[in-house]
Amino acid sequence: MSYYFTKILKGASFDATVQKVTEELKREDFGVLTEIDVTSTLKKKLDVDFKKYTILGACNPHSAYKVLKKEDKIGVFMPCNVVVEEHENGDIEVFAVDPIAALRAVDNDTIGCHLIEMQQKLQRVIENM
Repeated sequence: MSYYFTKILKGASFDATVQKVTEELKREDFGVLTEIDVTSTLKKKLDVDFKKYTILGACNPHSAYKVLKKEDKIGVFMPCNVVVEEHENGDIEVFAVDPIAALRAVDNDTIGCHLIEMQQKLQRVIENM
C-alpha cells in the first residue's frame, strides 16, 4: 500500500503548480497553514543546492475538528502534507499524504469515516492537477 497519491506534470511551471495546488486545496475546503521552501532552507542551513521542493501543510478545519474531538493525540499527524517537487528532466511531481495509510497506527475506529473523507478530498486535489 502506498502512503501517498501522486501525479507527474510535464511542461508545467513550478511556481504555477504551487499556486494551482493551493487553489485546488481551497476547492476541497483545505487551507494552507504552512509553506516550507525546502530548497532555500537547505541552502541557508547547510549551504547545499537542492532541487525545487516545497511542502504545503494543508488542513481541512471541519475534518480536523471532528477527528480531534474523537482522538486528541492525532494532532501529531497534522497538517496533511502536499509536496511539489521539480525533477531533473523538468517534470513537476505533486504528491499528497494518504491519511488512511499514514494513520494505520491509530487505534480508534470512530475516526475512519473522517479519514476516508480527507483521503477522497486529497485524491481529488491530485487528480485535478
